[in-house]
Amino acid sequence: MLPEGTIAASEIWKRFKTDRSQGQIRDRIDRARSRVKGQGGGWRWALREVDVVAEPGDSIGLVGANGSGKSTLLKILTRVMYPTAGRVEVSGRVGALIEVKAGIHPELTGRENIFLYGSLLGLKRQDVITRFDDIVGFAELDQAIDRPLKFYSSGMAMRLGFGVAAFLNPDVLLVDEVLSVGDAVFQQRCLDRMRYVLSQGTTLIFVSHDLAAVEATCARGLWLHNGDVMGLGSVGDVLRSYRSSIEAGAEILPLASGPVRLASATATSADGGVVRSYEDLVVDLAVESDVTEKVRFYVGISEGTAAPILVVSRLIDLSDAHCRVQCTVEHLPLPRGRYSVWVAAFSLKDSDDDELMPWHPTCHFDAFGPDADPAPVAVVRPSPVQVRSRWDVVGAGSPADPNANGVPAGIEAGVEAGPLTAPT
Repeated sequence: MLPEGTIAASEIWKRFKTDRSQGQIRDRIDRARSRVKGQGGGWRWALREVDVVAEPGDSIGLVGANGSGKSTLLKILTRVMYPTAGRVEVSGRVGALIEVKAGIHPELTGRENIFLYGSLLGLKRQDVITRFDDIVGFAELDQAIDRPLKFYSSGMAMRLGFGVAAFLNPDVLLVDEVLSVGDAVFQQRCLDRMRYVLSQGTTLIFVSHDLAAVEATCARGLWLHNGDVMGLGSVGDVLRSYRSSIEAGAEILPLASGPVRLASATATSADGGVVRSYEDLVVDLAVESDVTEKVRFYVGISEGTAAPILVVSRLIDLSDAHCRVQCTVEHLPLPRGRYSVWVAAFSLKDSDDDELMPWHPTCHFDAFGPDADPAPVAVVRPSPVQVRSRWDVVGAGSPADPNANGVPAGIEAGVEAGPLTAPT
């Protein structure tokens, strides 16, 4: 028998029947031809040969675009639906928050929902009573706990749903986009609770588009795309691959139309070589312009997505149709990794359409240097900025043993975390 908290899902396939619609005559003819040729017959595969194996205490983050099969996989793990093919074994109590109001009934009060959910998990009434005050306190629903759930706001329902899913001590906790509703304080409390249940040996499967939260919470990652597994491994490696795919999906080539265009874009070090942490980054842009005015240029650096780690801007005089713009980011505060350069240009005139060149990726570069310093589990670091720091330890060891804490006194953190040389 598997230990409680174990997930063993192997070769999971799941398909759905496509929606039936009246359509046009030619659409019906095309579907008939597809059936004759054996081309699916109106079935769509949501998952194809997906494996999920987790030991008690493991944490796996599921990432991927909308429609990639993440929620379908969670529903199969909770036995809300069953796979078309494959084998699923989940041992122990399963707490699931797959949708804002999943597992709770709108006609029942918050109090009644807590006891209902506990009974579904197989807990005795006394066990639910023991945890009741913690759930209500976490959800901040003291004044509304006896109100029917249908009168709750989405945020209130989310707080109650997460509270009953996490505070009833399940062996497996499945969370789908719990951070999409709620303010920053609630989001951090959810992350703190997930960190606690992990420390108690609970297995966590966490689905979120907030990649920083996934990286902060999970040790492993699983990337799904159109039902296929594109990446499985350490969360850092999987997220790097996923971000690279986002970058590849965006149009990396300079825009060929518009009042302001880029003929070329490069990102190198000051000497034209590889980029290194804490050294200058030079972004070289060849600009073509149909306007003769001052515009505001923006240069940003991201991990592939449109959300930048940092943005710098400057007023540029585009008096000439062709000009060269160089932007130097001094002492680049980024750890080792691959990054994208995004560029935009806006007019200074007051008009409804002041966008001369939209925000878009132009090129990418690899930074060589130390890896990012680790952060505590479930503490989200939105941007991987790496800065130098100096640590002095007094009284933690004898003066003759400067390495008493594992780091020599006075050393700059991060400097020796990895080589500053590019691969040959």
